[in-house]
Amino acid sequence: MLKTCLSFSRRAALGLLTTALVSVTAIATPAQAEDAQGFVNNFGGKLVGIINSDKSLGEKRQEVLPLLQNNVDIATIGKFCLGRYWRTASPEQQAQYLKLFHQVLVNAVTDKIGDYKGVSFRVIGTTTTPNGQLVNAQIMRPGQPTADIGLLIDRNSGMKIVDMIGEGTSLR
Repeated sequence: MLKTCLSFSRRAALGLLTTALVSVTAIATPAQAEDAQGFVNNFGGKLVGIINSDKSLGEKRQEVLPLLQNNVDIATIGKFCLGRYWRTASPEQQAQYLKLFHQVLVNAVTDKIGDYKGVSFRVIGTTTTPNGQLVNAQIMRPGQPTADIGLLIDRNSGMKIVDMIGEGTSLR
């Protein structure tokens, strides 16, 4: 199961980079919607700015790493990928697994940063689900077809991205 999650995460590296490309609207109150939209627009603006910058690949990686760590709930995604085996693992095994999962996921994303330039995004809409807000967006890249993605935002995780859906497949 871990291999499936990690191999998908490699294929979904662009999708994770595009976690910035969402906007959460239709939340319980307008103030909350504004806060969520501000979170996503701030994160997305920073990420797209890094991707489109003329900085070296090493500089881009250094700047993207804290954005991912602060805005994507990597631990929740990792636990979900391990599934029922999470409960049977010892605390030491859980800690080691999360450390390795974090490294593989972050490496998969940062290794792809240099492949993209001129990225932009547009939010299409938001749907409330039992697991959070599912935000649909379109990613535009020069010379590439528009990519439709969905991002699951969990306010209980401190307003973090907990899943990405691309081409009908969930990252989790």
